[in-house]
Amino acid sequence: MQYFIGIIPPDGYQKKIVAFRDRWSSNCLNDVVEPHITVKAQGGLTEDLHWLESVRQTCSKIQSFPLSLSEPESFGSAITFLSVETRNVIDLHRRLVNAISPSQEHLDQYFEMDKYHPHLTLGQTCWGLNETEIDEMRVLALNELCPYPSFNVHFVRVYKEVVPDKYVPFVDIQLGTKN
Repeated sequence: MQYFIGIIPPDGYQKKIVAFRDRWSSNCLNDVVEPHITVKAQGGLTEDLHWLESVRQTCSKIQSFPLSLSEPESFGSAITFLSVETRNVIDLHRRLVNAISPSQEHLDQYFEMDKYHPHLTLGQTCWGLNETEIDEMRVLALNELCPYPSFNVHFVRVYKEVVPDKYVPFVDIQLGTKN
């Protein structure tokens, strides 16, 4: 059983992304997990849940912050995604990684720390799409998913794998509040 931590877009926009993803019958991503921006991948998030209190403490020291989604990009021809505009997500990622202290192998495996690139995945070849569909999705997202929202991040969501390749919300953890 695995866990990861993410940020979700506002409900209305999340539904828009789900509907957009569903336009490609081969796209299985909605069956895997709801639309999100990963801020801490699976490495070091073990079944014993000892890390959960460290995540809570870390999040309590981070103020809510604004986040903007923006134009689609791709990682080669395998993944298309919406970009994320805010340095605060990178700071949150680094703090969570430091709190968890995953192995160097996990840091490399999950593209963390200096390799981290925050994004919201729309489609991926490993979840059923082919390279042509990836490119088509990126082009269509330019018009069909704009205007891209800006919103305040008040919490992170921990996801739990319930069966292989199926993640569901486990717990939401609030960020600190301004005094």
